[in-house]
Parts: sequence; C-alpha cells; structure tokens
Amino acid sequence: MRHGKKVNHLGRKTAHRKAMLANMACSLIEHKRINTTVAKAKALKQFVEPLITKAKAENNATTAESTHNRRIVFSRLRNKYAVADLFGDVATKVGDRQGGYTRIIKLGNRLGDNADMAMIELVDFNELYNAGKPAKKKSTRRGRSKKANAAPAAEVTNSEEE
Repeated sequence: MRHGKKVNHLGRKTAHRKAMLANMACSLIEHKRINTTVAKAKALKQFVEPLITKAKAENNATTAESTHNRRIVFSRLRNKYAVADLFGDVATKVGDRQGGYTRIIKLGNRLGDNADMAMIELVDFNELYNAGKPAKKKSTRRGRSKKANAAPAAEVTNSEEE
C-alpha cells in the first residue's frame, strides 16, 4: 500500500537525497535547464518550485520578510551564488507567473541502463516556446474599423475643395 507516501526516496538515504536535490536545484538555477532521469526531475520540481515562490514574494515583502525568505532558501540550497541568481534574475522573470515555473520534457531512454531521461527547465527562460507566441490583438468580425471609414470621407472633402 502507498498510504502516506509523499516523497520519492530515489533509493538514497535522507542526507544524500537532500544534498543531491540541492545540487541539482543549484545547477537548474545556474544553467536554466538540466538533463536527468524522470524520477529525479519530478522530485526536483517539488523541491525547487516553493523556493522560486519564496524568491518571487520578496518584491512585495518587507525587509525582514525578504531576509527571512533568503535565509530559508539558503538553508535548502547551501549555495550563495545560486540564491543571489534566484532572487535576482529568476524572480524578476517569473514575477507575473502564478505557478508552474518548471517544465519536464521526456527525452527517451538512456543507452547504458535504459533509464527514462528527461530535461527539466525553467519555463520563462526558453526562448523557443516564448518566441512563438507573440502578443497579438484579438480581432473581431463585427465590421470595419472607424479609421477605415473616416479616411475615405476626409479624402473626398479634400478633393472637392480643390
């Protein structure tokens, strides 16, 4: 039975698992995408998304709250450069996003042991997906625009005056 099983232990002891997830999270924050197994990617997603939420909340927080958030994130990541990058570049980029900061893309199986591989990436840092969706104005089918109707009328009055 799987009652109460919320954490994938990944075949490791607690200290090893926490250190591995912290290292993977630092690599993800630094490189914006990493390749790993599907199970580790899913565990990393659960590990890193609350940290990004804490970094994003710094913009609205008081000084004491933002310092507290930085200390909490540092206690999980244990890398001051990753914390600085997370609270600086990443937090400003995901500021308007409500959640879902990471994306897992399955890549196939690894040659050596046939393990399912995946790429986990930060969503807002992928230019290929974001470039394909430019913000376009919603068009309606109700008729001509007022500018189109007004322009020919003005030309007619000008030609009559001459």
